Amino acid sequence: MEKDAKIFVAGGRGMVGSAIVRRLQAEGYTHVLAPTSQELDLMDQAATLRFFQEERPRYVFLAAAKVGGIWANATYPGEFIRNNLMIQTNVIEAARISGVDKLLFMGSSCIYPREAPQPIKEEYLLSGPLEETNKPYAVAKIAGVIMCQAYNRQWGTRFVSCMPTNLYGPGDNYHPEDSHVVPALIRRFHEAKLRGDDKVVVWGSGTPRRELMHVDDLARAALLIMERYEDDLPINVGSGQEVSIRELAEMIREVVGFPGRLEWDRSKPDGTPRKLLDCSRLEALGFRPQIDLRQGLTMTYQSFLVGQGRM
Repeated sequence: MEKDAKIFVAGGRGMVGSAIVRRLQAEGYTHVLAPTSQELDLMDQAATLRFFQEERPRYVFLAAAKVGGIWANATYPGEFIRNNLMIQTNVIEAARISGVDKLLFMGSSCIYPREAPQPIKEEYLLSGPLEETNKPYAVAKIAGVIMCQAYNRQWGTRFVSCMPTNLYGPGDNYHPEDSHVVPALIRRFHEAKLRGDDKVVVWGSGTPRRELMHVDDLARAALLIMERYEDDLPINVGSGQEVSIRELAEMIREVVGFPGRLEWDRSKPDGTPRKLLDCSRLEALGFRPQIDLRQGLTMTYQSFLVGQGRM
C-alpha cells in the first residue's frame, strides 16, 4: 500500500477498526477514512455505495460487525445474522462496483466446526457442525468469506479474508451482558472489588480453552496480510497463547486486584471446548505476536480504568 493511498477502515471506531487505524497512522499512512456509524450507516446499501463512489478508497479493511459473547448471541441471534450479512454485503458489493484495489474481510475463528481438530487449519472450514451458541454469527462470517472468494472468481477482485482468534484490548465493549469473556471478567472483578464482595460468579465450568490475542497484534497482522497475502483461502490470525477460562479468570482477578474467590455457575453454557488456530500461513509471512497475555491484560485493565471501554 502506498503511504498516500486512500484507505477505508469500515468499523474504524470499534475495537478492531480503531486498532487498525492507529497502526496505519503509526506507519505513516496519511489518508485513512474511518467515519462513525452516525456518519455512515453500513446497513444502508445506497449510503454505502454513495460513500464509495464519492471517496474512491483504494484499500478497504472490513472490520465493521455486530459482535458479542455467549449471552448476546443467544439473546439477539436474528440481529447477529441480519446485521452482519447486511454490513458485509453492502461493503463488499460497493468495493466491487467502485473498483477497490484490495479488500480485507475480518472474519472470526468461530466459523470453524465445534469439534474441529486442534490446532485448527484453514482447510477445516465447513468440515463439520458449528457451535450452536454463536451459529448465526458464524454463518454470516462464513458467507462473507465465500462471497469474497466468489467475487474473486467471477469479477477478478482481490478480496481476501482473515480469521482472528479471540481478541481483547483498548476500546472493547464492557457491557455486563453483551461483552466477550475478557472485558466481561474485567468489569465483573473491578465492580466486585469496589463493592467489597467476597466472590465473583463466572459462567460455565472453567474448562474450555481459548487462544487470546491483543488487538494491537491483530492490527499488525492485518496490515501485513493486506500487503503480502493474495490467496483465496482465508488466513488464520492467532497468538499461540492458550489458556483455560479458569486460568484466564484467575489471571484477570490478579490483574484487577480482587481478593475474593471464584464461583463457577455450571448451569450456564461453556461454548466451544477448545479453539487454537494453526497460524503457519501467517508465520510464513513473517508475523510474530509481540504482546504476551499478562502484559496485554494489564494494558487492557488500565485502558478500562481511564474510560476507553464502551460501557
